[in-house]
Amino acid sequence: MIKVSDTAKTKVAALMSEDGYNASTDYVRVGVKSGGCSGLSYDLKFDKAQEEGDKVFEDNGIKIIVDKKSFLYLIGTTLEYSGGLNGTGFVFNNPNASRTCGCGESFSL
Repeated sequence: MIKVSDTAKTKVAALMSEDGYNASTDYVRVGVKSGGCSGLSYDLKFDKAQEEGDKVFEDNGIKIIVDKKSFLYLIGTTLEYSGGLNGTGFVFNNPNASRTCGCGESFSL
C-alpha cells in the first residue's frame, strides 16, 4: 500500500484540479523507472483510467494506481509534499530504499 500525507493530499487535489482532473474520481499514477543518480527514479502523473495489472489504493481521499512492476519497489511508501527551504515538491518516503540521492528523486535497493 502507498500512503498519502495530509500536505500531499492538499497539493495533489489542487494540481489535479488545475490540470482538469477530479481528485475524487481520477487517479495519481505512481511508478518507478530506470535512471537518476541512484539507479531508479520515481514517476508521478495523473490518469483517468486503470490499466490491466494495475494495483489500486486509496488513502486520505486520493486514489493511487501503480503498475505491477513498480509496486514491488513502492510497498510501504508514503507520498509527502515539502515546501521547505531545501526545495518544493513531492517526496517519496520509501522504506525499501537502501540509498537515495540528495534530491530525493532517485533511489536504489
